[in-house]
Amino acid sequence: MPPRSEEPRRDATGSRRGSSRGAEPREPGVGGISDARAYTPRGRTIREGGAEQRRIPRSSRSGDPFRPALQVLDGGRAGRAGRREPAPAGEPARAGRRTTTSGGRAGVVRTVADRSAREPFDEEDEGPPPRRRPGPRRPTARRPVRKPRRPPKLGDAGRRLRLGTVLALTLFASIGVRLVYLQTVDTPAYADGGLPNRLAVVELPAPRGAILDRAGEPLAHSVEARYVFADPTRVKDRFATARLLSPLLGVPASELADKMRKRTLPGTDTPSQFVYLARGVEIGRAKQIMALDLAGINVHRDERREVPGDDLAANLIGFVSQDMNGLEGLEAKYDDVLRGQAGKRTYEVGLGDLAAPIPGGYSRTTQPKPGSSLRLTINRDLQFMTQRILSKHLADAKGSVGAAVIIDVPTGEVLAQASQPTYNAADPGKVDSPSDRDDTATTFVVDPGSIHKAITYGAALQEGVITPNTTFPVANTIVRGGVPFSDTHPANGRTMSIPGMLAFSSNVGTIEIAEKLGKERLIDYQKRFGLGQATGEGLPGEAPGRLLPADQWSGSAYGSVPIGHSVDATPLQMAAAYAAIANNGTYVQPHLIKETIGPDGTRTPAAAPVTRSVLSPDNAADLRRMLEAVTTVDNGPGERATGLAAAVPGYRVAGKTGTGLRYDNGKRQPGDVGSFIGMAPAENPRYVVAVFAWSPGGEGSSVAAPAFREMMGYTLRQNRVPPSLTDKSPKFEVFPR
Repeated sequence: MPPRSEEPRRDATGSRRGSSRGAEPREPGVGGISDARAYTPRGRTIREGGAEQRRIPRSSRSGDPFRPALQVLDGGRAGRAGRREPAPAGEPARAGRRTTTSGGRAGVVRTVADRSAREPFDEEDEGPPPRRRPGPRRPTARRPVRKPRRPPKLGDAGRRLRLGTVLALTLFASIGVRLVYLQTVDTPAYADGGLPNRLAVVELPAPRGAILDRAGEPLAHSVEARYVFADPTRVKDRFATARLLSPLLGVPASELADKMRKRTLPGTDTPSQFVYLARGVEIGRAKQIMALDLAGINVHRDERREVPGDDLAANLIGFVSQDMNGLEGLEAKYDDVLRGQAGKRTYEVGLGDLAAPIPGGYSRTTQPKPGSSLRLTINRDLQFMTQRILSKHLADAKGSVGAAVIIDVPTGEVLAQASQPTYNAADPGKVDSPSDRDDTATTFVVDPGSIHKAITYGAALQEGVITPNTTFPVANTIVRGGVPFSDTHPANGRTMSIPGMLAFSSNVGTIEIAEKLGKERLIDYQKRFGLGQATGEGLPGEAPGRLLPADQWSGSAYGSVPIGHSVDATPLQMAAAYAAIANNGTYVQPHLIKETIGPDGTRTPAAAPVTRSVLSPDNAADLRRMLEAVTTVDNGPGERATGLAAAVPGYRVAGKTGTGLRYDNGKRQPGDVGSFIGMAPAENPRYVVAVFAWSPGGEGSSVAAPAFREMMGYTLRQNRVPPSLTDKSPKFEVFPR
């Protein structure tokens, strides 16, 4: 064996290996703890000759599993990797022999930490070479050097933790933002999405306003009631149910059973689940019905129109439908004032059997607005007596029609307005004819007849055609346009005074005065007195009447128009014209509405009536004195005034009788229209009363004057009007000498 050189030799890996000073060489193949590389805790590497020794892992690995532990236990020894000696001569160079050093300088000592930092750590490479048996070495082929396997690069745990944290925070932030968005921005949309299915709506009826008389007493008002309804889909036995309900509702059982018959809604296959059985049922009666606990039968809040006086002012008041809509009279004319605005309550309820309001759920209530009330100018007591007197005097005249109007002279307020026939406004269906519900005072159009003469004489006084002292001869007959006009009280050509012409209702004398006045001026005064146009009193359907235009006058019109023919007027129009005479010549529009009372009690007076001057106060006073002759002149048989039956004891009365005609659709009706319009006390009139009566048999003429006397007497006494200063009216000469 050649001697060892002191020069460092390179091992199979190419690294220089130093010899250990003072160390005895070891036999190749001998291993032990001393053969392990020195373990340096700090991981330092002992350099030899200033050069760093690097090692390439061996291609073959030891299978000793205890080698790493032995290396740790022998960590104080010299370098961990042994030194390999060159192969003996004649043998192929393999890996060289491994030699170890005990820690000398020349030895190379590498720690586990140092080696792990510099190169891959393979614990199997650190084991000692396997023991070889003595004997000649066999040449072996050199194993190829394998490149060190690099383990997969492990991820950074800290980075992964940070990334996971960021992702988690991002996820929670997104969820939080979405929740906030849903709770704030989209809340109404999502909340309202299913709300309609959970909402229940209950209507809150608004009471209809009342109609009151001038003293605030109700003529018509609403009271709380109940309506009874059925759900045909839930009624078990409609015939048995009808028999139980019939005596309580006053409806035939057959009719109730038919209403409860199952049917579908029009145009659909949906079964009907609601049908009215009765409206306006009294609360006590409704409780009795509910006590029966009938399947499919229920009640709900309703309203019933109550008319305390039944037929009292019924033709004025009118009536309403079951739904509280005005159909006729003042109820229809002022329906928008009387009718309230219904409210409603909308709230969220549970579904199914728990159909009850949800605490804290959606709820909205719109309060109902009750209707306003009307306070009329009508005096309830006076209205009652007027209707009673009119009905009494027309009781014996079959098929008769009558009207009576009482006006307060200074204000134009209508204190009573009666019609005959009348009806019960609480049950408007029970009438013989729909015309029985008409207000005769505003819809009964007639030829006024002789009561129109007051307008002709008033115009003549105002225009200076006549004076209270005018007289002229009056013939028994006068012909105009080929038509003769005669007097019922012939004058036989004698000279008559103006009061005498009025007292005997002279047609001839009136026609002669109108010819001096002229048709244009007569028509002008007709309009001033309110003829030819509706008064606007306040009732719907008021007839305007008709005046014959001047260009349509025929020859006979000069005779007929002045005495009240060829003129259409209503009783109310003629009453208003006489009220102008009583009011010192000032026309005041007649009216029924005094004020409107709001739901909160606020009172709003009605619009001021239209007024205009027609006659001067002096001419109006002269005309009133001349009209007194109608109720006072009594010169024995043949010379009695036409209106003696209208005289009121204790009071001076000025007025005029009339006999007119009635036309229906342009056709003259049989019989006459008797009328009387007067005022009292004549010296200072307070009231005007107008009475019209028509009957096919002609009894109307004997009705009007006596009815007037009773109505005017009651009106004066009720209002405590003092009697006239003198019981006797002025003395009139009919045929002055």
